[in-house]
Amino acid sequence: MTIAEKIKQLKKEIPPKVQIVAVSKTRTIDEIMEAYISGQRIFGENKVQELVSKQAMLPSDIEWHFIGHLQTNKIKQIIPFASMIQSIDSLKLLRIINKEAQAIGRSINCLLQFHIATEETKFGLDLQEAIILLQTMKNENMKNIDIRGVMGMATYTEDLELIRREFQFLKSCFSQLKRDYFPVDEEFKEISMGMSGDYLSAIHEGSTMIRVGTVIFGERDFK
Repeated sequence: MTIAEKIKQLKKEIPPKVQIVAVSKTRTIDEIMEAYISGQRIFGENKVQELVSKQAMLPSDIEWHFIGHLQTNKIKQIIPFASMIQSIDSLKLLRIINKEAQAIGRSINCLLQFHIATEETKFGLDLQEAIILLQTMKNENMKNIDIRGVMGMATYTEDLELIRREFQFLKSCFSQLKRDYFPVDEEFKEISMGMSGDYLSAIHEGSTMIRVGTVIFGERDFK
């Protein structure tokens, strides 16, 4: 199947309201353009230098989502064009994003990344840390950041029951934050969860945004 055919097939499998973030890390410009020509507009990258390089060579109406761990010293490079930063995992990160966005007169859409997996190597907040972060944001009046929801990565495992529980936990975190901090904010609505191996389970548990690469572009060639 071509990339275009894979995207068409994926769209048949998922509800129309679920957004597809095509994870394009390590993919070529030609591969990304094939997806773009087929109608895909949201792409996700997890390395700043790769994102900056690709953004300069590709159509300007692409919505670039940064989905990896973001180092504070590289924030300035993506602030001018990033549509969303999905990996907010510290107050320090938010403060610098707000400062850099304010400097150029932009507001940046962000998701709070939660640690929901059993692997210690994954980044993310717990619920209490997220609450403290939101309270501090309010106290410091960070006007150049718009929190749009939450993001999380499930454990890399074949245990589907464990994966479902982790997705359910992320959905519960979203629901609590929605109730306590964003009750009338219609833009706080995103639950970014689900990757190529578990996106159907994620959608079943309430995902509004899936981050998939292999199901669109195929397996990576590491040779």
